[in-house]
Amino acid sequence: MIRRRAVLAAPALLLAGRAEAATVLRVGDQRGGVQALMKAAGVLEGLPYQLAWSQFAAAAPLLEAVNANAVDTAFAGDAPVTFALASGIEARIVAAVRGTGASTAIVVPDASPIRAVADLRGQRIGTNRGSIGHALVLAVAERQGWGADAIPVANLLPSDAKAALAGGSVAGWSTWNTYVAQAVLNDHARVVVDGRDGLLTGLSFQIARTDAIAAKRAILADYIGRVAAARRWSLANPAAYARALAAEIGVSEAIALLSVTTERAASVAIDARVVADEQRTADRYQAARVIPGRLDVTGAFDDQFNAVLG
Repeated sequence: MIRRRAVLAAPALLLAGRAEAATVLRVGDQRGGVQALMKAAGVLEGLPYQLAWSQFAAAAPLLEAVNANAVDTAFAGDAPVTFALASGIEARIVAAVRGTGASTAIVVPDASPIRAVADLRGQRIGTNRGSIGHALVLAVAERQGWGADAIPVANLLPSDAKAALAGGSVAGWSTWNTYVAQAVLNDHARVVVDGRDGLLTGLSFQIARTDAIAAKRAILADYIGRVAAARRWSLANPAAYARALAAEIGVSEAIALLSVTTERAASVAIDARVVADEQRTADRYQAARVIPGRLDVTGAFDDQFNAVLG
């Protein structure tokens, strides 16, 4: 794949001094996530600092690593970030990404009697508690006018939820991105409903520990700018991105292409709309008793890095 050096022209802050230039930014990531994106876009070339990557199976353990000071910064969907904020994580949202919402979906086996959203009532769905998949389950129940417990949830990480669906111990699986694409293309699962049409905000967030924001501000800004440039490249080159992603995570190009073209995620500035949408997610979680009380998300955002988005 020909890498486009043009993406490196995104605004980036100059690093201050040799000491900070040598700093290691510890980055938490998920399978097929930011590291794969940056590698495909070529924006990891010429870094004047080191990135120490840690990969996690899902957002929950990823955010636990942030809270435990095992990583400085991480990227996750708005729903698990909300769960972490409500739990008192010492971190702030420093960048936002918005996709279509359609990359999160509830899937069922092709032979399942579940054919419409109304059929989900009373059906046990596998997904990780507090995840974006859990948020979709709650959003569906809310839109249908049901109680938050109308669709029971089995608290399972993706690999366990996939196995539970295959074994019949759950009726459906609420999952995201390449997991959805694999379920549809490899396992012939059906999408009953996805997060488009306002069911989900489509937001995901880069969060950073408050101490990392203070101590590693310049390299964090440079990193955020490079990620934004990589996202612009991926939107302009979906086929090239899919080829690179497929090779990186060991899936077919068809699965990767379906995932990236469904999500279509772009970096957006932290603004009033982003804050309002995140408050809506927090209020939904509070109403469903996923978090113990109302969370005012206003103080969770740090918009000083908007300038590096390009």
